[in-house]
Amino acid sequence: MTELWTLENEIYGEGYTLLAGVDEAGRGPLAGPVCAAAVILPQGLVIEGLDDSKKLTEKKREALFDPICDQAVSYGIAFASVEEIEALNILNATFLAMNRALEKLDPAPALALIDGNRSTGIHFPNRCIVKGDAKCADIAAASVLAKVTRDRYMLQMAEQYPAYHFEQHKGYGTKLHYEALRAFGPSPIHRMSFLKKLYG
Repeated sequence: MTELWTLENEIYGEGYTLLAGVDEAGRGPLAGPVCAAAVILPQGLVIEGLDDSKKLTEKKREALFDPICDQAVSYGIAFASVEEIEALNILNATFLAMNRALEKLDPAPALALIDGNRSTGIHFPNRCIVKGDAKCADIAAASVLAKVTRDRYMLQMAEQYPAYHFEQHKGYGTKLHYEALRAFGPSPIHRMSFLKKLYG
C-alpha cells in the first residue's frame, strides 16, 4: 500500500502543494453515463485495502467508498450524460466529467494526476499517469469512487429498465445485454453511437 505513494511523493518533492488523482468509470459500456472522480488524500495516508478498483471485488469497493470520502482532504464526483457522450464523443465527454469533478474540489489542487495517456480536454494543470490507478493512491481512490458511484447509478437504472439486466453487467456489452437489446431494442439510456453494428 505504501508503494502507492512512491510516485506521488516524488511529485510532491518537485514542490507541489496539493495533488489530486482523477479517474473515470464507464467509458466502454453501451448504456449509461460516464462517471469521473477527483480525490485529494492527505499525503501518505494509508487506507487499508486501497487498490486499483479493477483489482477489487464489488464488495471491497463498496467498503472503501466511505473511508475514502471521510478521510479525503476533498473529493468530487461528476457525470457526463448519455446525451453529452453522443454529442461530444466518449473521450470528450470523459474530459467533461473529469473537469466537473475537479471543479468540486476545495481547496483546488496544484496538479491533477490523470489516469491514462490523454488529458487534452482537462482545464486544470495536470500530468498523465499511465496505469495510474495501480501506481498512485489518489488515482486509486478516485477509481473506487467513480466505479462505485456509476455502479450504484446503474442499479437504479435496472429498476427503471428491468428488461436489460443492468444490475448484472452495469451496461457493458455482455452476451445477456446483447440478447436483451435484440429482444427489446435500445432504451433511452443506451448510447446509440456504440450500437452502430446492431442498428447501423
